Amino acid sequence: MAARVHEHGHPPHVPEIRKGDTVVVIAGKDSGKRGVVERVIRRTASRGALRVPYRRGTPTSGTAVVVGGLNIAKRHTKPRQTSGRTDRMPKVQQGGILDLAMPLDVSKVMLVCPKCDRPTRIGHTTLEDGHRIRICGHCGQALEVTA
Repeated sequence: MAARVHEHGHPPHVPEIRKGDTVVVIAGKDSGKRGVVERVIRRTASRGALRVPYRRGTPTSGTAVVVGGLNIAKRHTKPRQTSGRTDRMPKVQQGGILDLAMPLDVSKVMLVCPKCDRPTRIGHTTLEDGHRIRICGHCGQALEVTA
């Protein structure tokens, strides 16, 4: 079977870091700590930013990941009253200080290979059926997400 390609002739994009991957932070206050990716936020540049030559925005610029237990910030919230549709009494959301995991830029984290347990750069290879997969740069094993 032939490899899958888009209409422009290139193979489909394989995300570098996905939900459920184990990553290590390589820069910042949490440098050296490991965690599991809870969410991937893909922020694309606006269309105007791509046309203006002095802005260096690319379609994949600004991709961020939320890693559980890392990059924690405190958020002070006020008590709020929300209307409940099922009952007559309004619901009161309790206020206080919340600990939230904030997004980290994808360039600040590095994927940890589950086979060799080392932070690694990600390579890509195409299988016989046309699917592109991620491979470890150290041991060459396929990286698969269990989540």
